[in-house]
Amino acid sequence: MGLFTTRKPRGFHHNYIYYDPRKEKLQKIEEKVKREMGVLPPKEFSPEDLRGKFVDATKHLKRRKESGKKPVSNGILVMIIVALIFLMKYLSTGKLF
Repeated sequence: MGLFTTRKPRGFHHNYIYYDPRKEKLQKIEEKVKREMGVLPPKEFSPEDLRGKFVDATKHLKRRKESGKKPVSNGILVMIIVALIFLMKYLSTGKLF
């Protein structure tokens, strides 16, 4: 247990038995092409179509996602604030404690 580190939750990975992501992706691509060609009727609204659209539509979130940067942790911010308080007190009074 560290003072300024946050623990990561224990990971969980479930391997599906009857699920093939490659096959599902291929089916979606085929369906999209058939709809564009006019073989199938237009698709109705689905909430899955919105997944990830907000992040791709905003510049700052897209850049953050591409760069992989994480926000500054709370422990570092607290340390900086405490250091600034002590610096201000030292400069104003000439004493630390």
